[in-house]
Amino acid sequence: MTGILIDSNVILDLVTDDPRWAGWSEGMLNHYDREGRLFINDIVFAEVSIGFERIEECDEMMARGGFRTLPIPREALFLAGKVYLQYRRSGGNRTAPLPDFFIGAHAAVSRLPLLSRDRARFQTYFPTVELIAPDS
Repeated sequence: MTGILIDSNVILDLVTDDPRWAGWSEGMLNHYDREGRLFINDIVFAEVSIGFERIEECDEMMARGGFRTLPIPREALFLAGKVYLQYRRSGGNRTAPLPDFFIGAHAAVSRLPLLSRDRARFQTYFPTVELIAPDS
């Protein structure tokens, strides 16, 4: 499957017109939209939906952006649980969101590159994922 999995922070940069990151995120989405499909999963949809009053508004934005939803494979759900347990056992903060682990595991199992600004956690816990992230 050709495409790239998009983390919610990249989409939210555009939705909120983040002064620091909107330009970077828009440029990356435009670049990867030309090369293949832009995928999200249900976790990303849920995280992005917080910024909308109605589901129709969120659906419209996702359609305009060319985002397609991929279901998270069961193998990725299992991997997310195992990696999250490893994170917690190594002293990871309980407030770290489990959704990040679902997203990373989805990219790993589906062998999709991941576009995100959360470099450290994905590199640490999903080293096989091709991560596209800013340097700083």
